[in-house]
Amino acid sequence: MAASPIKRQDRCPASPVAPVLLLIGLLLGASAQAQALRIGYVDMKRLLESAPQVVNARDSLDREFSPRNESLLAEEAQLDSMRSELAEAADLTPEQRFEREREIRNLQRSIERRREDLNEELRFRLNERKNALEDTIEVAVRQIAESGGYDLILTSPVAYASDSIDITDRVLEWLEDDFDSQQDQEPRPSQ
Repeated sequence: MAASPIKRQDRCPASPVAPVLLLIGLLLGASAQAQALRIGYVDMKRLLESAPQVVNARDSLDREFSPRNESLLAEEAQLDSMRSELAEAADLTPEQRFEREREIRNLQRSIERRREDLNEELRFRLNERKNALEDTIEVAVRQIAESGGYDLILTSPVAYASDSIDITDRVLEWLEDDFDSQQDQEPRPSQ
């Protein structure tokens, strides 16, 4: 007789906060015996909005995707014009009206497909740049933590973090210095 697998539906899903709280508790207990625990906090939302790498990437992608977006906006204006003309055209035969409606539908589908493709490509490129920046942020946080003697660095979201442990400004400064040094290393266009 084969044993049936046991299903555990009565268990609650593990909370992602529980391991963090356990780790903090362990660190606090161990640290209380040795020395005071030094904790820092980084506001990731602020970093991902304000870091010069993000601002530069946003501007670069805007310049890259702007012509395609403007083309779509022009076609959307053309579509609105075609719809208005059709609504005002009372002297069209049924065949002419059908043909114009078909043209409008085809243009609408084309715009929707191209808009979807543009949005998908933009999302992909933003995620690509964001992932590269997250690696840089991790290096920055680690270096600041090691040089500052921190035992634990928390990132947002957290329920509360005092300004006294917020090291976001220091991480932003590190990112600005890193960005500036990267810009200095890039070859300048010859004039």
